Amino acid sequence: MMAVGKQPIWQNRCTRACLLPIRIVVATMGFFGLVCAFTNRVSIAHIILELVAHKNRTEPIDRKGSGVCEPEGGVRADRMHQRSNHEWPESLQGFILGCFYIGYFVAHIPGGMLADRFGAKWVLGISMLCSALCTIFTPLIVEIFHEKGLIAVRILMGVAQGSIFPALTVLLSHWVPPRERSTLGAFCYSGVSAGTVVSNLGSGFMIHYLPWGMCLIVFGTATMFWMIAFVLICASTPNEHLFIRPGEKAYLKRHIPVQKEILSTPWRRILFSKALIALAISQMGHDWGFFAIVSYLPKYMSDVLQFSILSNGIMTSLPFIALWLSSLICGFLADWLIRTRRMTLNAERKVFTFISAFLPGVLMVVASYVGCNKSWAVAFFTLSLFTMGPFYAGQKLTPMDMSPTYSGTIMAICNGLGSVVGVACPSVIGIMTTDTTMRQWRSVFWLSFAILAFSGIVFAVWGTADRQAYDPRIPRHRRRKRSHIPLDAFT
Repeated sequence: MMAVGKQPIWQNRCTRACLLPIRIVVATMGFFGLVCAFTNRVSIAHIILELVAHKNRTEPIDRKGSGVCEPEGGVRADRMHQRSNHEWPESLQGFILGCFYIGYFVAHIPGGMLADRFGAKWVLGISMLCSALCTIFTPLIVEIFHEKGLIAVRILMGVAQGSIFPALTVLLSHWVPPRERSTLGAFCYSGVSAGTVVSNLGSGFMIHYLPWGMCLIVFGTATMFWMIAFVLICASTPNEHLFIRPGEKAYLKRHIPVQKEILSTPWRRILFSKALIALAISQMGHDWGFFAIVSYLPKYMSDVLQFSILSNGIMTSLPFIALWLSSLICGFLADWLIRTRRMTLNAERKVFTFISAFLPGVLMVVASYVGCNKSWAVAFFTLSLFTMGPFYAGQKLTPMDMSPTYSGTIMAICNGLGSVVGVACPSVIGIMTTDTTMRQWRSVFWLSFAILAFSGIVFAVWGTADRQAYDPRIPRHRRRKRSHIPLDAFT
């Protein structure tokens, strides 16, 4: 049966049933996609604590905090007998935590090119399906092949997830108009921190009460359900969506012009652009700081502060709750600053990026000087990630600002280079913390501060949110609005 208009009856019913604009639905699905992806990715930070034999700590605790802290009583002691007995040195554990990013690096540019050329929907959907399967089968593979199997499946999961950020960037570039980009884009990307919260809390509780393998099976199954929902209700572009309202489609067409012809990628102009180099350095600096916390905060709290597995899951989730809230607040704030012309787009991206690089590094270092005061350590780590929230309304949205047409490719290049840091960071930290003492960890946090600060300065000086000349979709803006505050040094 057909409706009186052009659409079938079922299509009209679906259109009327959708109470939210489809662009908000797409951004929300992207948010939950990242939640699922990061539960798959970062739960290994808690699981590896169960796979390795517990290290008996004998270092003296001095006033300078060079050793380790007194273990938390009760829960920790009750669970020691349930741990596996793999004798993996810290360097091997670091490689296991970082090997995901070997596959992640390989898949980035192919994923970005496929999403730019053929649309983001199926690239993103298939990537998430493969990630879910790797997660579900990890317990079986570890049981059979031990550390070699774990390394192999983590690399395969990295390949599966390598296309996620490029594809998601392309998806948002087709669905989110510039005036809503900071709010919806930051909300979507905040799925990174929300996923880490879910992973830390879920891992802590499930590993405490259930065999560790059930944690991965639950996270992997949830990802498969997300993939099915995403394929059914989302589309690569507004023109392909079956039940978008005509008014919203016209609004998006007016504010996001469509590039119809297939164009070759201007690789030389992109790769040798000063703006891209600054963007890549900023991404790599941020990723070092973020990966250090994501991969190693559970180990720091377990090996140095000596939290139980249950308390570890709760305490490591608090910084990421702060990061999630901060990223949402900063998204609204950024759109307000740009809309009211209190800041130019360029100034907002640079200032927010610098804040999200410099302050987290400072607060990480401070956290390492509070000694065995567990409450103060958690508080400073929480403040550190809260100040990292502006990143998602800053640098992370810049590929869409620079070139909507090639945003997936630009994101693939920068995120791919960031994945190189993901390989190096856990391995370097593993080498630097062979005895896992507080003094060794203090050196790690000082190094992280130096890298973060350097990357923030580079982006503030050479980064830009201006539309690049090689983008054909919209003519390059020739006039730039002046900021209402004295930020000329950043523009």
